[in-house]
Amino acid sequence: MFLKLLTVLALGSASTAWANEGVTTESVAFTVHNLWMLVATALVFIMHLGFASVEAGFSQSKSTTSILFKNIAVLAIGILCYSLIGFNLMYPGEMFEGGFLGFSGFGIDPGAEGQSAAYNPSYTYFTDFLFQAMFAATAATIVSGAVAERIKLSGFLLFTTLLVAFAYPIVGFWKWGGGFLQTLETPFYDFAGSTIVHSVGGWAALCGAVILGPRLGKFVNGKAQDLKNSNLPLATTGVFFLWLGWYGFNGGSVLSADPNLVSLVFVTTTLASCAGLISAMLISWKLKNKPDIAQALNGALAGLVSVTAGADVFGPLSAVLVGIVGGALVVASSRIMDRVLKIDDPVGAVPVHLVCGIWGTLSVGLFGSLASGAQFLSQLIGVAAVGVSVVAFSSVCFFALRALGLLRVSAEAEVRGLDVDGFSAAYHIADTTKPENESDTQGPAQAA
Repeated sequence: MFLKLLTVLALGSASTAWANEGVTTESVAFTVHNLWMLVATALVFIMHLGFASVEAGFSQSKSTTSILFKNIAVLAIGILCYSLIGFNLMYPGEMFEGGFLGFSGFGIDPGAEGQSAAYNPSYTYFTDFLFQAMFAATAATIVSGAVAERIKLSGFLLFTTLLVAFAYPIVGFWKWGGGFLQTLETPFYDFAGSTIVHSVGGWAALCGAVILGPRLGKFVNGKAQDLKNSNLPLATTGVFFLWLGWYGFNGGSVLSADPNLVSLVFVTTTLASCAGLISAMLISWKLKNKPDIAQALNGALAGLVSVTAGADVFGPLSAVLVGIVGGALVVASSRIMDRVLKIDDPVGAVPVHLVCGIWGTLSVGLFGSLASGAQFLSQLIGVAAVGVSVVAFSSVCFFALRALGLLRVSAEAEVRGLDVDGFSAAYHIADTTKPENESDTQGPAQAA
């Protein structure tokens, strides 16, 4: 029904062109493919509302305005940076295939030699750019949650600019732009970005969380404290928006409106998310002797991230298995970060996007139509190459920001909440004498 609707809309939008040129099978197909890619782009855009809602809901309310501001600013900065330099770093053209770096000039230009003309004849150059730009902004948004409540806005926005302008597109070129990972004897495979998008954001988030240090009051006498979630209904709504947006994220990565393949991707995406949710729900319930809504929500996201690398090559059963493991990993890695590593990640960005991004990428070599020893080795190479490069880049950036005094807010500002001093309108005025976790009413644990 949905594809029929797309066809009807496509026929209407193309009527003028057909009146002049005549109706052809190719013109109908092109219009349908292009329209589906625009719909997918809009769905990925909705994911940013999901990220903002999840981060605001899982964090303390005294920094809500800061979190919302970062999320909307990241989207604008990411798209603009990607249009200026990132797109042409990521898709520099055929002459750079097999390499580590290429560049085809500044700005977006339909006449330039780039990935669109060479690889995506099914839709327009501008559609290609906008779809890819949404992915770029997503990678930067992942970082926001892990560094929430204690990073300076100026430092975060500067890091975002550098990540989207340089680090993300260079790594993306290695696979999607025809770089060295694509030209391995058995090419590295990452259908919609378990590594290229999610692990990039996850590695950067991990570096930021470690270099920043934990929030005040998170660890007391070496034990992790359950800081108060400000709005679990908002966090739950955010997960539903992310889940909806993932149909554009994965479904759009088919790069056409192929009904069979798009439908398969929708099915594997849905099954993996459901399996991740149930897995995380049952495991956390067993560990705590009571259900944990936050872990269930992150379990759904864990399944989505895990299936993203191979949503088009997994079968239904494989997708369920990948999601189950992803849900288990998000619970286990959250506990390890809290209890062993003492790394503070307010929303679980590192367990969801990094740990499950790695798992999803490796699972392509274990499940589905590409599974083989050679494929698994290529997946390992891709994970390692991206991990080393992003960790090096992010560490240099965060240490430089710290040296310049642009990284962490003062202890006083953190206790009061980032909204009070830093923004003209604060969502919530907290008790300025103590962290919110010391209030009489405790919220459910986000990750333990």
